[in-house]
Amino acid sequence: MSLRFNAISSISNEMENAVPQASAKITGIFGENVFTLKTAREFLSDDAYKSLVTSIRGGKKIDRSVASHIANGLRAWAESKGVTHFTHWFQPLTGTTAEKHDSFFTLKSDGTAIEEFDGAALIQQEPDASSFPSGGLRATFEARGYTAWDPSSPAFIIEIGKGKTLCIPTIFVSYTGESLDYKAPLLKALEALNRAAVDVCNYFDKNVTKVSSTLGWEQEYFVIDEGLANARPDLIQCGRTVYGAAPAKGQQLEDHYFGSIPERVYAFMRDYEQESYKLGIPLRTRHNEVAPAQFECAPIFEDANIAVDHNILLMDVMARVAKRHRLVVLQHEKPFAGINGSGKHNNWSMSTDTGVNLLAPGKTPKTNLMFLTFFVNTIKAVHDHADIMRAAIASAHNDHRLGANEAPPAIISVFVGQYLSKVLADVETRVGTKFDEQDEAILKLDLHRSIPELMLDNTDRNRTSPFAFTGNKFEFRAVGSSANCANPMTILNTIMADTLKKFKVEVDALIEKGEKKEIAIMHIIQQYIVASKKVLFEGDGYSEEWHLEAEKRGLPNLKTTPVALDAMLSDKAKTLFQTNGIYTHSELEARHEIELEKYTKTVQIEARVMGDLAINHILPAAIKYQNELLQNVNGLKSAGLDPSAYGSQLSIVKEVSDHIQFIHTQVHAMVEARKVANNIAHSREKAVAYESIKSTYFDQIRYHVDKLEHLVDDEFWTLPKYREMLFLR
Repeated sequence: MSLRFNAISSISNEMENAVPQASAKITGIFGENVFTLKTAREFLSDDAYKSLVTSIRGGKKIDRSVASHIANGLRAWAESKGVTHFTHWFQPLTGTTAEKHDSFFTLKSDGTAIEEFDGAALIQQEPDASSFPSGGLRATFEARGYTAWDPSSPAFIIEIGKGKTLCIPTIFVSYTGESLDYKAPLLKALEALNRAAVDVCNYFDKNVTKVSSTLGWEQEYFVIDEGLANARPDLIQCGRTVYGAAPAKGQQLEDHYFGSIPERVYAFMRDYEQESYKLGIPLRTRHNEVAPAQFECAPIFEDANIAVDHNILLMDVMARVAKRHRLVVLQHEKPFAGINGSGKHNNWSMSTDTGVNLLAPGKTPKTNLMFLTFFVNTIKAVHDHADIMRAAIASAHNDHRLGANEAPPAIISVFVGQYLSKVLADVETRVGTKFDEQDEAILKLDLHRSIPELMLDNTDRNRTSPFAFTGNKFEFRAVGSSANCANPMTILNTIMADTLKKFKVEVDALIEKGEKKEIAIMHIIQQYIVASKKVLFEGDGYSEEWHLEAEKRGLPNLKTTPVALDAMLSDKAKTLFQTNGIYTHSELEARHEIELEKYTKTVQIEARVMGDLAINHILPAAIKYQNELLQNVNGLKSAGLDPSAYGSQLSIVKEVSDHIQFIHTQVHAMVEARKVANNIAHSREKAVAYESIKSTYFDQIRYHVDKLEHLVDDEFWTLPKYREMLFLR
């Protein structure tokens, strides 16, 4: 019996795995494995505690002598929970996290065995920089790199089976100082935004001394049975199905969305939620998504750097916990063709240390000058840097998703809703005029007298918009589900910081000429509205009309990753990142090189898997079925029956033969094309060549394989089918 049928047979015997006994309240376990400030107060001396607090809240460096006291407190806390090892936990440019575990155990010079954790080990470690992607910044023989403690992210304890490890969040840099991770540039971008936003906030409130970027991500994912996943080499190797015929029922009835959560998946959700709560990840929402076998979770908003850590940590937790339930979590952007892909919507805003959300319109946004300032500056930032925004979410995985099944298109545009569109138009034409007050709009639902009146939001929602305003935040919907949020957040906060800096310069120039502050601000806002109008779009992003209109407006439509990544090396991008202290030119070029290499290798692996499955799984099954049909035909011939009695069989044989011939020929051609591409030295040209291989061969070969799936006897087909993976749990 094939792996496919073994998996199907075992699914019915799967029972809900034991889940650790939940606390009566989430608050009973929340953050129990995190070295919070409350915990620090208990385990640190007054001086060490004050130094840590000052570092977290004020960005001050911690003295190495004080670091030893903090390290001792961390070890004492960790050992009280059964921890024996620690690691510097970082986010290299591989797209996953990295860790190297060291024990607290050591031997003194006289041979005495002790446990210790000193300040030097807390502050700095030395992983091998040449073994991680460096984009040419480090040669193979130049191995030295450093991880450096990031006090702004709290240390935590990860539990894997019965083992526990203390994780110290860090950044990762090369021996020569270039950043080799996602976290260091993000921290720089957050500080750049803080400085620029505080300067602008001070026009309205001198008490504002800090502005934080906030992030609330929405993680979409698929869950399928582990046995079925193991019988699909493409899922194991690529994270997506390179073949698979559409089932009779997909998502067309839309009956999965917000439906009752399947019991086995529900047990998995409860389990990973408990693990997440212990790590301080404030998960709030869980539900079925639109596609069958697709789900989503989302947390409460946090400061962006913490939210990034929590998201990448959650992805790891989900993958590990799924194995307990004999399930597999698919975090690929498009694991199944013909149904929704998965995104990671990044809901972004800014908040002040005085408790103000800078993107909250309030009841009358027309009179809220501070809101208008930050709202319009955001639109201007996206308008000016739409190509860099597109580059921030570019990947081989996301290319499969963008532009279909509720994912936004590759054209970066901004949706603000009908009401705020009118506000912008009004501001544009009435500078210096006092606006009339407008009452809140009320949407009355005549459903039942017990149903209260509902407040109508200032904006509707647009699923096809890459960047949409949703009431008190912007939602960057184009981010892919497997992406690290740090990259789009680095870009978004950088372009916002840059735009706010320029805004202040222009406002100050008018004030120096004698203009009243409020009027000066309104003049620049008006100019920004006029200058960035073309990026605003309220309609259907999938429509052909929008693509034509976007072209007329001059908006970039960068459909493939190799082309989209060009924006990273433009003079505009180099100036943007250099002047704001985020990337040097060499760091930017290195990241461009890394992303191209990542794209090429991803497509290369998919092409190899497609060839392997076609030759070793698909064609043997089709030929076996052919032979059975021919035996049937020969038997009917031997019985002396009229040829009309086996005409249908011969027709099927011919159809199967045609598909076999096409697949064999095209797989061979694809292999030859890969050989040519592999000899290309220039990374961009190589990536473009692989994109051409993908666009030329992938869909064509898949079409014929999927046709065979419908023709070949089900008993001969070794790969689990969509109907099984999506609906059997």
